[in-house]
Amino acid sequence: MPDKKAGATAPVAAVAEHIAHVLEEDIVLGGLHPCQRLVEDELMERFAAKRHAVRDALALLERMGLVERKRNVGALVRHFSAQEVVELYELRILLEAAAARRMPLPAGRKAVQLLRSLQKEHDKAVQAEDVRSVFHSNKAFHEAFFGLCGSAVLVQAIGEYARRTHAIRFGALSTAEQRERSRAEHHAMIQAVEAGERQQLVQLCRQHLLPSRNAYLRAHGHAIPAALRDSEEACADVVGAGQALS
Repeated sequence: MPDKKAGATAPVAAVAEHIAHVLEEDIVLGGLHPCQRLVEDELMERFAAKRHAVRDALALLERMGLVERKRNVGALVRHFSAQEVVELYELRILLEAAAARRMPLPAGRKAVQLLRSLQKEHDKAVQAEDVRSVFHSNKAFHEAFFGLCGSAVLVQAIGEYARRTHAIRFGALSTAEQRERSRAEHHAMIQAVEAGERQQLVQLCRQHLLPSRNAYLRAHGHAIPAALRDSEEACADVVGAGQALS
């Protein structure tokens, strides 16, 4: 059935943004996979939209780094080489660790309350196994969390590169175990912020990114380079240490 939210009579820009938003969710939630074709005719039917709106949506997704266009093939969900995955996550680690180092610690009561409130919604989504709500509540938590660093430019860069790895991040949402792990890490991060444990916080931010990187590499037949290997036990130890702060 067509997605009636798009609306054939709505302004083209609004329709294109809606289509791009829905496809972005499909990519991060695993409904669309790397190298999968995005056929204009199929999208026109799905969203009850005109061709130029669909093309504008695909162009927007291309600018976001989620879609690539190939000659004689058309638009595809972006596929990443092992080297690209490694480099993207190296940059994300640098950005997020930099934000953690800038945060005034210990965080104030209102800041901690906001994080706990947002995490409560994430907890509910994880418990309900509502993957779409997990994605959105996770995004809201991270926006507020990194907002504590006080640098709008840095927060924008973190958000931009998080979005560019949507096609990589599905592995971290695909199993209940991974969702629960992410939830536990959020609580450890809140506790580190509240207790003023900066070194612990920086390490938690780094560890939080590793499962999605490693899952994508494994899923696409790439061995994790020896220099990048981080055992499951090491990550669990970091989370456990963070939880012990409470």
